[in-house]
Amino acid sequence: MSGGRIDLRDGAIAVGVAAILLVNGLSGERSGAGPEALGYALLAAGGLALAVRRIAPVAVLIVTGVCAVGYQAAGFPVFAVAYLVAVYAAVRAGRLAATVATSVAMLVALPLTAMLAGFDDVFQRSRSVLELAWLIAAGAAGEALRQAERRADEAERTREESALRRADEERLHIARELHDSLTHQISVIKVQAEVAVHLARKKGEPVPDVLLAIRDAGREAARELRATLEALRDDDKTPGYGIAQIPDLVQRARAAGLDATCTIEGDRAGVPATVDRTAYRIVQESLTNVARHAAAATASVRIDYRPGAVAVRVDDDGRATPESQPVPGVGLLGMRERVTALGGRLRASARDEGGFTVEAELPVERVP
Repeated sequence: MSGGRIDLRDGAIAVGVAAILLVNGLSGERSGAGPEALGYALLAAGGLALAVRRIAPVAVLIVTGVCAVGYQAAGFPVFAVAYLVAVYAAVRAGRLAATVATSVAMLVALPLTAMLAGFDDVFQRSRSVLELAWLIAAGAAGEALRQAERRADEAERTREESALRRADEERLHIARELHDSLTHQISVIKVQAEVAVHLARKKGEPVPDVLLAIRDAGREAARELRATLEALRDDDKTPGYGIAQIPDLVQRARAAGLDATCTIEGDRAGVPATVDRTAYRIVQESLTNVARHAAAATASVRIDYRPGAVAVRVDDDGRATPESQPVPGVGLLGMRERVTALGGRLRASARDEGGFTVEAELPVERVP
């Protein structure tokens, strides 16, 4: 319940209590010859101290108690409403032992102070200032609210734990489905391509570049699938692919017959893993689209590490034109979702000179 700043409502309550104490002190009949100005100051201070009761509940409890004893000694016939509010706040904050100790001291100090001040009705005056029943009621109210807040926190924590557990179960389910549905097919493609390459070389025949590209793509797909399954099983804690592996993507594109280039500039330090992986996936999907749909001869990949952001750009010279914009597919939608989740921007459009551009800016500082 504590915080670093004074809540506006707490300030308003403190001013209201101080006003009540001052009005009560002014309207009541004052007895004794104590310093009147000091009494009024203590009345105001006792109420205003409540403004910080959430920040320092025990300190406010002591201050309001001292003020109550002080303005009683000055002869003001008031009730210790500020102290009762402080008792409620301290118990609500879990400071039960300090509250009991301070309240016992108050119950002793009030009649003792009245006696030293020479009042005739010592015990009646002290009892009217701080009724034991009111003390118990204030403490009970604070404890009841503290328990309610604790139960609410536990319920919220339980909901969060349940959500995390369901997410873990779903992640493992996805991992099993991927393993069952894709691992076998990819392994078959990879093995068949490797056997075909081996047989061709054994016979002394030239190995077609397309067959080599299929073999390499099968190996890479198997590696990526394993990395994806590990990431799903390990809650994304396993290091995956990132910008450091983009030159390998470009190299494989060249092996498949695309004249691809890669340029990476800037300081990579401080780039979060989520940004690193997203940049890799954008380039991977872009080059895949170039190979499947663009009928391009060349492609260029550029990564710029900028202050507070990573810029990714992939250009090709394919058949796309501003007049014939391609229909966004699943790959492009997936890229946009990844970039948007990081708070970045994505632009994917045809170039005026022909071909297609995918350009993304991924913020480094806003990543959760």
